[in-house]
Amino acid sequence: MDLKEVWLIDYARTAFSRSRPKQPERDVFGAIRSDELLATLLTKFFDQKLADKGIEKKDIDEFTVGTAMGVYENWTYGGRLPLFLAEFPIETSALFVDRQCGSAGSGMHVGIMEIMTGYSKICLSSGVEHMTRVDMQNTHVNPNLKMINKKSEWYRPQYDLLTTINMLQTAQKLYEEEVPAFTKEDLDNLGVRAHNLTVANQEAGWFKGEIIPIEGHVEGNVEEPLMVDRDMAARKSTLESVAGLRRLSKPFFLKKNGGRAGYKEREGTTEGVITAGNSSPLNAGATVCLTMEAEEAKKRGLEPMAKIVSMGWAGVDPSVMGRGPVPATEMALKNAGLTADDIDFWEINEAFCVVALNCMNHFNIPEEKVNVMGGSTAIGHPLGSTMVRLPGTLARILKDKKAKYGIATACCGGGQGVTTLIENPDA
Repeated sequence: MDLKEVWLIDYARTAFSRSRPKQPERDVFGAIRSDELLATLLTKFFDQKLADKGIEKKDIDEFTVGTAMGVYENWTYGGRLPLFLAEFPIETSALFVDRQCGSAGSGMHVGIMEIMTGYSKICLSSGVEHMTRVDMQNTHVNPNLKMINKKSEWYRPQYDLLTTINMLQTAQKLYEEEVPAFTKEDLDNLGVRAHNLTVANQEAGWFKGEIIPIEGHVEGNVEEPLMVDRDMAARKSTLESVAGLRRLSKPFFLKKNGGRAGYKEREGTTEGVITAGNSSPLNAGATVCLTMEAEEAKKRGLEPMAKIVSMGWAGVDPSVMGRGPVPATEMALKNAGLTADDIDFWEINEAFCVVALNCMNHFNIPEEKVNVMGGSTAIGHPLGSTMVRLPGTLARILKDKKAKYGIATACCGGGQGVTTLIENPDA
């Protein structure tokens, strides 16, 4: 079978709000259900961006939606409910995808592969997460804790479940595993850089090229409408202010690094290194992109944002899930016949800054190639929606910089990684 060429035609997202699970009125999207947020974005995407391209809802062969917490209001009935809310034709097929933080990207990959193999011509891929209304501690998630019960036949000590389901601890463990590749100051510096770059590019209006404003409400007042057109978590930062933030993780005191004494000598404390300043906040937001067979796009007189070159995914030790981008990227590079040196710009999700630094260290990527418009530490990371934002933002960066190749990659809860490799055909 000859594989078809696939183009990324368009991409958009909502702004990312700052989630407040215990104070929903402080989230500017706090009064909006996640499915309504996505449906609003889908409707505006067609009305404001795709109508001029002659693309209608009836043209979509497959719709995918990714969410990390696919329960309660995030339950999509196999991807169909967002389509119903957005008034798509009843014939439009749909798929719900959960690969945690890579969910939207894996849904995008499904669409890409359908187009490559000739089963679809036009696919719509989306993601949504509302970490105020469906937060990570909600009672609708019930992992099988028999895995940590030594008396149970389902006891599985090799998976370190308690660390695996605590994202802060997976980041702390990755940090300690990779010592001395980077320090807490390196983590903090990357976080400060993310905030300052994001704020600068917000002020310059760069993100207006991808954000579709959605009506929410003024922070603290659900009765007062507000058009939300910027990411709400970004703020100007300094290393001094970030360095003093409360430490949220607890050390493992790994024996290979000298145990407790070695940790204290190295860090000057027995506290962990993960803080709010070097990790992503909680957010609500939705993303969407349209992919199309190149020949179909040409028939319609459309130009690509980017060409899809390759994809990758991988499983890793779930207790250090932040390693996921490395093998996923290795797969994508190998299948593209490229090396890391061929990549001009990278979007590496800063779920935690240690994840981005680990990937940068492994592939020897200079900082000036990574997250150049700002990172998820500041922009935000509405879990399952992020891996549509990253390649979408990256496609815009490649156009602006007149660069050829880019990689978007993220780690995933449960110990996985997802990567998309794209090309700017104009470079």
